[in-house]
Amino acid sequence: MEYEFLRDVTGRVMVRMSMGHEVVGHWFNEEVKDNLGLLDEVEEAVNSVKGSERQWQRTGHEYTLWLDGEEVMIRANQLEMSGDEMEEGMNYYDEESLSFCGVEDFMLVIAAYREFLSQR
Repeated sequence: MEYEFLRDVTGRVMVRMSMGHEVVGHWFNEEVKDNLGLLDEVEEAVNSVKGSERQWQRTGHEYTLWLDGEEVMIRANQLEMSGDEMEEGMNYYDEESLSFCGVEDFMLVIAAYREFLSQR
């Protein structure tokens, strides 16, 4: 999973992720922004589910983050629709709306994001 951190003209940090993981970047850009408390909450959740069968979920404004001891899933909230709303032949999966990655990889991105923020 490759990523890049940039600053826009206002100084806001933007995250770009490699293909297949774009939603991880969208989650940082839309849900985290500069809210390091959210990152603290996610890190605590990772530690609380590690080595167990427990799961943790946080629903944000645009995206929901779900994790267990091994995997992180980020899904656009717009995907929460009943099967009746979908046209025949349509599929929930959309690279811009759903992404999976390992917990360790996700924690590395969080650490790199914090490091980039500290370089102001």
